[in-house]
Amino acid sequence: MSKHTLVLGASLNPARYSNLAINRIKSRGHEVKAFGLKAGEVNGVQIDTELMPYKDIDTVTLYLNPKRQSMYYDYVIGLNPKRVIFNPGTENPEFYNLLKQNNIDYEVACTLVMLGTGQY
Repeated sequence: MSKHTLVLGASLNPARYSNLAINRIKSRGHEVKAFGLKAGEVNGVQIDTELMPYKDIDTVTLYLNPKRQSMYYDYVIGLNPKRVIFNPGTENPEFYNLLKQNNIDYEVACTLVMLGTGQY
């Protein structure tokens, strides 16, 4: 089953993990949306620079350090995803608590590893 995924903190740089995640998520047959600071395209996925009211987002995978996440709390919660993945370096107990209060699951894990091991 396809999991509509938003990559928050997407990068055009092919060496960045968020860029690799876009490619791997898409290659596994999932629909991908992306938000980043610079507009562009990665493997046919448009990186938006404005927060869009995406519908039916199953998973938000974070590639933003905790200091930069607070401005996106309300946005992510408003998308009402089934889960949020906190990739290495994005761990944020404050955000975990907000997600719990809003009945949104979260995982502290690596999206790339999850995809590689069939746990996505």
